[in-house]
Amino acid sequence: MIKVEGLTKSFGRQKVLRELSLEVATGTITIVIGRSGGGKSVFLKHLIGLIRPDAGRIMVNGVDISRLRGRELDQIRRAYGVVFQGGALFDSMSCFDNVAFPLREKVRIPSAELSKRVEAALSQVGLEGVGAKYPAEISGGMRKRVAIARALVTEPEIVFFDEPTTGLDPVLVNTIHHLILDLHRRFRFTAVVVSHEIPEIFEIADRVAMLHEGVIVETGEARVIQSSTNPVVQRFIRGEAESDHHAA
Repeated sequence: MIKVEGLTKSFGRQKVLRELSLEVATGTITIVIGRSGGGKSVFLKHLIGLIRPDAGRIMVNGVDISRLRGRELDQIRRAYGVVFQGGALFDSMSCFDNVAFPLREKVRIPSAELSKRVEAALSQVGLEGVGAKYPAEISGGMRKRVAIARALVTEPEIVFFDEPTTGLDPVLVNTIHHLILDLHRRFRFTAVVVSHEIPEIFEIADRVAMLHEGVIVETGEARVIQSSTNPVVQRFIRGEAESDHHAA
């Protein structure tokens, strides 16, 4: 579904991505892990088409999106759903209108059909009857669910999750992870998740890719990554787990 080859990006003198390569198989959940500031969000923005690389290719369904502009890029993006870091809901819109937003932007459908799809999307994330409320009136966990409903309402082939559980307590983290897994089993979209939730995120991963200093240093199934002999991978997993443990 997605094949990244030699992706390179610098901002001024800082090289953020260094000939990064990664393949994401159709219908899988691929988790990208790595330290804060290590380039995970920059990488994700390349996949979404928000940033153009200095070099390399990003193939989506066989098309190099790094070469596309305007309408051609929008055409590829129609297959995308995105859950932004922090949810990124519009505060001035009700939850219903937040979820309806991508439908109104991307497709022309009668208002009765739009209402049906929005209510169905809210229902899928366990938020029946919440549509009339505004983001400020609901909890952080519920806001994340609205953001996920908004990403899925267009029935995307590919869904990108940028740190989908930031700021949630450990119980809610697992709730959101299992919601993602449940929705994935139902709709079989291809998912790319950027996360620092170690080791909880491993439970829902088909494959894990470790991003370190602009390069994918190791990829594999969760259990392979967890038992990796690569010191960079081991330090990250142990260090994150220890700090999480102390914070709890």
